[in-house]
Amino acid sequence: MAEKQARKSALIYCLNRKVAVALLLLLTGMFALGGINTFFNYTNRMDFCISCHTMKVNYEEYKETPHFKNASGVQATCADCHVPKEFFPKVKAKILAAKDVYHEILGTIDTPEKYEAHRWDMASRVWEKMRATDSRECRNCHDFDNMDLSEQSRSARKKHARANMNGDEGKKKTCIDCHSGIAHEEPVEPDEDEEA
Repeated sequence: MAEKQARKSALIYCLNRKVAVALLLLLTGMFALGGINTFFNYTNRMDFCISCHTMKVNYEEYKETPHFKNASGVQATCADCHVPKEFFPKVKAKILAAKDVYHEILGTIDTPEKYEAHRWDMASRVWEKMRATDSRECRNCHDFDNMDLSEQSRSARKKHARANMNGDEGKKKTCIDCHSGIAHEEPVEPDEDEEA
């Protein structure tokens, strides 16, 4: 009987220990996610984005666009266009943004002249990411299903209707295919001779 009681006590102790470890892991995970979320929210703020010297050039351009100031008063910030809302794509974007910090330290684009020299490459990388996700960040605010095509110009109405179907020549179009340069000055594609 004493042996049976001892076995029962050992089982309860073991279960209690496993429950305690599970609770500790759960709480640690919750605090870690809370910390990550706080960090993401902080680094998504406009003042954080433009705190780097290298962002001053494109911030001045952005202030002249409807994404900054418009009749509705709704502003699209840097993170709205450049950071995914979904958790795992957001984590990936934040990890890849470490290269921006690296180049800030190196001074890769720390003058308007250096910025202009790299503008095409930077814009091309952003456009390719947007094409790869079917302009996911644009679609967080702009949705074909919610567009009132009758309020658009005839040309825009036709182009949006075509893009929503299959695009021109049967190729799927995405927002960035027609709206590149919407929030920043659109770069001029360099000649192949210049790149070499």
